[in-house]
Amino acid sequence: MAWVVRGEFRKLWIGQLVSATGSAVTRVALPLVAVVTLHASALEMGALSALAIAPHLVFGLHAGVWVDRWSLRRVLICTDIGALVLLGSVPAAAALRWLRIEQLYVVAVLTGLMALLSDTASQTMIPALVPREDLMRANSAALLNFNLAGTLGPSAAGVLVQVLPAPFAILIDAASYVVSTVTAYLIREPERPPARPRSEVRVSAGLRVLFGHGMLRPLVVSAAIAAMAGAMLGPLVVLFLIRELHLPAAFVGLNLTVSGAAAVAGTFVATGWCNRVGLGRCYLSGTFLASLNGVALFTGSVPVILLGSVFAGLGMSLFGVPQRTLRQALASEGLVGQVTASWRTLVIGGQTVGAVVSGALATALGIRPTLLIVTAGMLCGLLIAVLSPLRGLRDLPAVARSFAQD
Repeated sequence: MAWVVRGEFRKLWIGQLVSATGSAVTRVALPLVAVVTLHASALEMGALSALAIAPHLVFGLHAGVWVDRWSLRRVLICTDIGALVLLGSVPAAAALRWLRIEQLYVVAVLTGLMALLSDTASQTMIPALVPREDLMRANSAALLNFNLAGTLGPSAAGVLVQVLPAPFAILIDAASYVVSTVTAYLIREPERPPARPRSEVRVSAGLRVLFGHGMLRPLVVSAAIAAMAGAMLGPLVVLFLIRELHLPAAFVGLNLTVSGAAAVAGTFVATGWCNRVGLGRCYLSGTFLASLNGVALFTGSVPVILLGSVFAGLGMSLFGVPQRTLRQALASEGLVGQVTASWRTLVIGGQTVGAVVSGALATALGIRPTLLIVTAGMLCGLLIAVLSPLRGLRDLPAVARSFAQD
């Protein structure tokens, strides 16, 4: 990916890689702080997880408005500094014996808000930093950051917590934001069109673009349904492998590592596959591969389960690259932030619903039937895309008109 990781995009890419890896450490270390250091109850752990997601649902649409009006570089710098201070407060409070679960709640909410703004700003900045013809490769490189962090971060967190007290493992994430702050400061942000007057801004503008464009509408509906179904799988995997199949904990780690490695590999082949079969069919093939994971688990066969994890990881990259590229390319320049934020609100909202529903279904029907429901849900998302113009889409269409502020 060296052909696209250059110039100003290189600075953004390096900063996001470092901070994403640190954040992956904290996603493991922060719950461990609550459990090991503060002896949190199950109810408190549930609240901590919910509060980390809450900003995406509460502020998601507004974040797009803010990002489209503010300097993207300034958003990246301010959110990095904010995350640095928030995360640094955890080991500081632990050292002074002042740490309480209420502080972790505040840190979870505010770092979630920082992540929402930073991710929206970084995805909005990509189309401004690379030519249109390099947009797909740039998204592959950006997705590589996410997949590398998701694969290496939890393992690193486990090692760090073994060596350091859990609160001090979070120092690694705090330190990572120093690097990303510096790289964001060094970015020369291209000029953007003047922001619209506040009286003309509509929070729903991103949603109107997503549901008003013939290609984006089936894409967002398909992705939201597939995300909801995929999120149903997450809480069940460990339960199924340990309690139903009686596999060792080491296999759970191996399964996650295999999926992460496949996702990393997928980012290197996604652009070539899109060029070969077209954007639409790349998205369809990725969604189909990801949907096979539930069936693979259902079989109970260890080799098939590992193969399903390979398909799931590979599929995430194959559907992730074209969908990011399409929504960035089809949104008018002044609305990329709102479109990105609206997409994240819908997809993360679907994931939240899926995570809640999975427990109820598994309790009522059992884990194995729920795995088949998960697969059916992902295939429903796939079917929506198959029956739409996405199926025949090869190259990026013309830029969309602005649906926004009428």
